[in-house]
Amino acid sequence: MEPRSVRYSQSTLTELMIPAYANFGGKIHGGILLSLIDKVAYTCASRHAGAYCVTVSVDGVDFLQPVEVGDLVSLHASVNYVGRTSLVIGIRVIAENVRNRTQRHTNTSYVTMVAKGDNDKPTVVPELLLENEDDARRFLEAIKRRELREKYKDAFDNAITRLDVQHNLGQLTGHRCVVGWKRKED
Repeated sequence: MEPRSVRYSQSTLTELMIPAYANFGGKIHGGILLSLIDKVAYTCASRHAGAYCVTVSVDGVDFLQPVEVGDLVSLHASVNYVGRTSLVIGIRVIAENVRNRTQRHTNTSYVTMVAKGDNDKPTVVPELLLENEDDARRFLEAIKRRELREKYKDAFDNAITRLDVQHNLGQLTGHRCVVGWKRKED
């Protein structure tokens, strides 16, 4: 299997934001943007893998700026990392006001996809050919994000496994909540 470059599968999806996509505040629903992110991630991953791909996780969906009705939203996707059967797709979302010709970076997201073979089992994907320092930086950043996510997951899982609610109820003081059941006395 020949390695494939980042350029090989880069994909852009552009869509006009219509009133039906808006919430009651007149801004585009985050769910609409998440759906578009998933579509462009699929396109990019499937191009690289040459196979059907499914979404495993979505990381880093921070909405930096609102998207307005009438904006043209472009989602630029690139393969940032490949494992044996998985791919991390980096997506940069740009909203453009076509009347005043301004563009806003509204968010960057990372979607992990897994390639599936004809038997619906994970299948090996081509290696990623890194052609420049930006390609290498993104690959290294994906490795670091994965390491940090695993450390966080382990630390969080360990913390909640040992969490004794009765013993820690005092930590709720000063937070915007009310304990609505009778506490057990220590």
